[in-house]
Amino acid sequence: MDARQNSLRSINVDKHQELRNRTKAFALRVIHMSDALPRTRSGNVIGNQILRSATGMAANYRAAGRSRSKAEFIAKIGVVIEEADETVFGWKCSEIAASSNPRSWIVCWMKQINYLQSLPHPEGLQNHEEKS
Repeated sequence: MDARQNSLRSINVDKHQELRNRTKAFALRVIHMSDALPRTRSGNVIGNQILRSATGMAANYRAAGRSRSKAEFIAKIGVVIEEADETVFGWKCSEIAASSNPRSWIVCWMKQINYLQSLPHPEGLQNHEEKS
């Protein structure tokens, strides 16, 4: 590898570590937030969905970093994108179900989710939502 390739690899490793840390921190915030949801049937269902999708997003991003091939990496990142979308859906539902939650929390978390969703799609993946 020449110096340029080493530099690019270093940037990619740094970006991967940053995103790994951000997805983990986001999952931990969601875990804490779920305790603030109302203990109603709808609050429990939505809270569980958000917990599963947010922690799944972090776990799958971590697993993508250990992919054995480019194809495996792309597949795992695809799952991360799906989990992020499920988390957005859950948050949108929680705005209705958990109206007692401080709205500023939801806005902050939605910004984080939107950032994670805005990451460039790996080659071979398409954003089907834009086509629908």
